[in-house]
Amino acid sequence: MGISETLKAISDPVRRDILDMLKKEKKSAGEIAEKFNLTGATVSYHLSQLKKADLITESKYKNFIYYELNTSVFEDVLAWIYGLGGNKNEKR
Repeated sequence: MGISETLKAISDPVRRDILDMLKKEKKSAGEIAEKFNLTGATVSYHLSQLKKADLITESKYKNFIYYELNTSVFEDVLAWIYGLGGNKNEKR
């Protein structure tokens, strides 16, 4: 996982909405597309960008692919962000 890919992926409001949907439960691409006024190809593009950033995982069941949030990536990003703050007790 690269921080750049993660930040780029979450910079798009549609992708943030998809992530928000997936925090509740896994969903198929069709269920995700129902919530947006976008073509199937556009939703697929957003899902591929989220997968590329390792923010979501997919699993297949029968004829459907289900997507779910990969929370470990968010933990890594948060740890990196918190690390930028440094130690407040250090003297400069």
